[in-house]
Amino acid sequence: MTDLLGSYIPIAIFIGISLVIGLALLIAPFAVAHKAPDDEKLSAYECGFNAFDDARMKFDIRFYLVSILFIIFDLEVAFLFPWAVSFKDMGWFGFFSMMSFLGVLTIGFIYEWKKGALEWN
Repeated sequence: MTDLLGSYIPIAIFIGISLVIGLALLIAPFAVAHKAPDDEKLSAYECGFNAFDDARMKFDIRFYLVSILFIIFDLEVAFLFPWAVSFKDMGWFGFFSMMSFLGVLTIGFIYEWKKGALEWN
């Protein structure tokens, strides 16, 4: 029984070290932070400009299109890396599955390009 419990000592040490580091990172900002905020630092910040109207005002569609663009490239990278690692094991089915996935992402990218999401005039 002690051999079984002894095999968990590295895990307990790892958890202890991670707790100490986590607590240190949570407490350190309170110890070293500059505590003299000014009016500019305490003001509301929203999308690069001060809030000047109702929250239900019209919003530029380009912000949404850029977020869709981010999701397109984020998904592409998130799925492309594991696919590339296990490419030899998947064969042609895996190849054509990924090509169809990249085709759908390319269609989304072309849609955003045509809508002008990449141009900030």
